[in-house]
Amino acid sequence: MRIKLLVEGGSMKPGPALSQKLGPAGININQVIQKVNEATKNFDGLKVPVELDVNPSTKDFEIMVFSPPVSELLKKELGIAKGSGMQIKSKIANASIEQIILVAKTKLQNMLCKDLKSAVKTVVGSCVSLGVLVENKPAAEIEQDIDEGKYDKEIKEEKTEVSAEKKAELEKYFAEVKDKQDKLMKLEEKEKEEKEQAKEVKPEEKVEDKAKEEKKELPKTKKK
Repeated sequence: MRIKLLVEGGSMKPGPALSQKLGPAGININQVIQKVNEATKNFDGLKVPVELDVNPSTKDFEIMVFSPPVSELLKKELGIAKGSGMQIKSKIANASIEQIILVAKTKLQNMLCKDLKSAVKTVVGSCVSLGVLVENKPAAEIEQDIDEGKYDKEIKEEKTEVSAEKKAELEKYFAEVKDKQDKLMKLEEKEKEEKEQAKEVKPEEKVEDKAKEEKKELPKTKKK
């Protein structure tokens, strides 16, 4: 009997959802929690896929831990809590190709990729959905660069270290991007507020205002 779970690395806790999954198997839930937390402690703060292979007759079980999803590995590597809700308009980080290669190497054994290059491209694809820039570019453009062989040298050498100088350049570029994004969002919010305020004006107030304007425009009659 196989039971699939997605748990917080090293922090699995009891709850109704867990009881619903493990209850029918008749195994000791507290024992499962203890063993899963021990097996996933190195993935602290990440969502980790776990499978339990349960023997229904003896109630014994084995734990199989898989590497976290690419998106989780990226978020940890880039120090972000969640992806962007507006991937096109709002970028949340600027990754180096070295960081992408690192995540690809970590996940490679659990990916259906023929080699590291295709794994790197898959990770870049996750950057598209998260709203992450790569090497100062939209991630979709980096996918094309990978196809054209632009990063073959770094991938072949499995380069995962980012120089301090390059890191500073990436951070500076992203700071400029974020500043522009923030200004644009504030402008859009202001325009939205103005539209909402315009909607709140009562119809009778509009009529009164129009009447006042018309009254002002009427020509004055001269006294004889």
